[in-house]
Amino acid sequence: MTIAVTGSIATDHLMRFPGRFADQLLADQLSHISLSFLVDDLVVRRGGVGGNIAYAMGVLGGTPLLVGAVGADFAEYRAWLESAGVDCDSVHVSETAHTARFVCTTDEDMAQIASFYPGAMSEAREISLEGLAEGVDLVLIGANDPAAMIRHTEQCRELGLPFAADPSQQLARLSGAEAKELIGGAKYLFTNEYEWGLLLQKTELTESEVAEQVGLRVTTLGAKGVEMVDREGNFVRVGVVPEKAKVDPTGVGDAFRAGFLVGQSAGLGLERSAQLGSLVAVLVLETTGTQEWTLDRDDAVKRLAEAYGTDAADEIGALLK
Repeated sequence: MTIAVTGSIATDHLMRFPGRFADQLLADQLSHISLSFLVDDLVVRRGGVGGNIAYAMGVLGGTPLLVGAVGADFAEYRAWLESAGVDCDSVHVSETAHTARFVCTTDEDMAQIASFYPGAMSEAREISLEGLAEGVDLVLIGANDPAAMIRHTEQCRELGLPFAADPSQQLARLSGAEAKELIGGAKYLFTNEYEWGLLLQKTELTESEVAEQVGLRVTTLGAKGVEMVDREGNFVRVGVVPEKAKVDPTGVGDAFRAGFLVGQSAGLGLERSAQLGSLVAVLVLETTGTQEWTLDRDDAVKRLAEAYGTDAADEIGALLK
């Protein structure tokens, strides 16, 4: 099963603040906030929603096709992705702009303050999916230039391509009407718990009304795991793989989506697919950088067995390299 991953491709600049943001915020002064945080360290990593998901799919043995816009500074990043099995032939290279930048500071509570410079990502709206229709079984529409997200969603409907809606960070920029446009007819709808509430608020839709429009709602719940609800109201809840350490939450949601979709494309059921997604998510949580994690099959099978039992470990382990 070939999955086209559309979404941002960026460089992550990740910093750590040795304190709590909450201690520095004064409720009666928020209207004219002015703060600077002295951070302990800085690491520069490859990232972006599209890049993260495609990379993880490649590591898991999937066949991801990355669709996004980058600058001329993408050459080294491209080589990295291709070495992991990612097809980058559909990546658009801008003649004028740099690859997008994500700048994020994380505090001791794992709370984050971040900014995102789109750069070349703004040209993603110029990419057409028409040439990808043949041989693509699913299109994941991740956080990207908003106009690109809407265009690609419309093209999926026109071309009859199944798609997964994953608006994530862009929900803050989208209007209620735009958010509605992105989810109607989706095979999968991915959000985290906060984004799910924000989506309902912005669209003014009820949970049942959303259920009528999507095949499966997949809502990650942080330490509480993930819940999945289909159009008929069938409910599945899966817990997390316990972490060995909480290092950096950046990219954990992307990792879950990659594992889940690779599981689905390989024929696993919903529960097993979510368990695979949870495994990849915890590997990213335990690592600084969204694409610096490694997969050790023996250790992965052991952790799956400890979290979900030997049957789950055997079924999922059969897919792992």
